Amino acid sequence: MSIWEYANPKKFLRTTERILPPLWLVSGVLILGGLIWGFFFTPDDYRQGSTVKIIYLHVPAALMAINAWFMMLVASLIWVIRRHHVSALAAKAAAPVGVVMTLIALITGAIWGQPMWGTWWAWDPRLTSFLVLFLFYLGYIALWEAIDNPDTAADLTSILCLVGSVFAVLSRYAVNFWNQGLHQGASLSLDKQENVADVFAYPLYACMAGFILFFLVLVLYRTGTEIRLRRMKALLARERMSDA
Repeated sequence: MSIWEYANPKKFLRTTERILPPLWLVSGVLILGGLIWGFFFTPDDYRQGSTVKIIYLHVPAALMAINAWFMMLVASLIWVIRRHHVSALAAKAAAPVGVVMTLIALITGAIWGQPMWGTWWAWDPRLTSFLVLFLFYLGYIALWEAIDNPDTAADLTSILCLVGSVFAVLSRYAVNFWNQGLHQGASLSLDKQENVADVFAYPLYACMAGFILFFLVLVLYRTGTEIRLRRMKALLARERMSDA
């Protein structure tokens, strides 16, 4: 079996119809369980107090905001190289999910930053690159909507996706590139000195796994919707031609 079989819209739709219900269930259990565990059954941090618990929303959302763009990049490159329409539609489907994840990360970061930094916003390298990434998401969505020809839209958004990937990388590694800035280092690290304590890490892992599956569920669902919309437009166009 080849992965390219799923570039066939019928095969893709049949497969996603089977796997979506269990994915919905598992993602919901992980997110709900992780949030309840993290917010109600972990202690306050000795330095950050109860505000540390924002990581159960902020970190998974930030993770998916960045990786959603990378997923869009891979799907866009597949479109450019192999011209598989499902991959282009998957990239298009992922963008609204990514923009919501980015917005959640920005808002929760501001909620955490106000008591920690004394300000809702700072032009920190990571925060600034995250804001630019958010604008790229909006531009990507707007470009799809502005062009009538879907193949042309897929080509141009693929180029935009490639350019925006620079800011996705900066969002992920800005703390490593620049030592200055208010934003702390990564919450999860192989270095035990930098990694959050296990009591916080385990529910965070559950939330992260849940967000990853939830993102996958939304992208698969939205991609199926985009396939059906394209079929409907094609049928309507044929009817207009036959009537003419």
